Amino acid sequence: MGSASDSWLREFSEAAKLADDITARISERNSLPASGPDTQRHLSAIRRKITILGTRLDSLESLLPKLPSKQPITEKEMLKRQDMLVNLRSKSNQMASALSMSNAANREYLLGKDKKTADDISRTVGLDNHGHVGLQRQIMKEQDEGLEKLEETVISTKHIALAVNEELDLHTRLLDNLDQHVDSTDSRLQRVQKKLAFLNKRTKGGCSCMCLLLAVVGIVILIVVIWALIKYL
Repeated sequence: MGSASDSWLREFSEAAKLADDITARISERNSLPASGPDTQRHLSAIRRKITILGTRLDSLESLLPKLPSKQPITEKEMLKRQDMLVNLRSKSNQMASALSMSNAANREYLLGKDKKTADDISRTVGLDNHGHVGLQRQIMKEQDEGLEKLEETVISTKHIALAVNEELDLHTRLLDNLDQHVDSTDSRLQRVQKKLAFLNKRTKGGCSCMCLLLAVVGIVILIVVIWALIKYL
């Protein structure tokens, strides 16, 4: 098989790995609380991955009919890949259904089930108007308690988001201060380098003058010695 078919198989392999990852995450869901920020983040990650998997499967499905025109491929191989794609699509749909059932369970946990079962109906048997009113108030109270739990979860998530935002703001300010200190240090370093260069230049100039002065003194002494030798010899 050529490069085109190999490319399709590589993409299918990546999609299959993503499906395995989603399956593992759905299994991990059972070890998390029924509700809470961690659970919500976990479910959001699963939903995002299922969406990505669906996009990849759509791409693979659109590329499959084009393979024979790009690279020779047998009819048997084409049917095999169609079956692979159908099986993976079925697995993706099953995972999406499992996630939906998990979300429904969360809503039932938070809000209470929408009960119209035989047990619920039996609660109304033998009740007069006053009893019906009391039962309705009890059901409303249970729903209110569920809504309060949901509100607590939302508030907790909001506090976490605010804390993360404050942390990001702090890091941003620290980075800005660090940039300012780096710029200030760089400016000071440049000034020091200029001063050192100027001092080095002056030092070299002073050395040259001293050497010239010593050379002149040496010449004068040499002339005096020669003059004395000529005079007294």
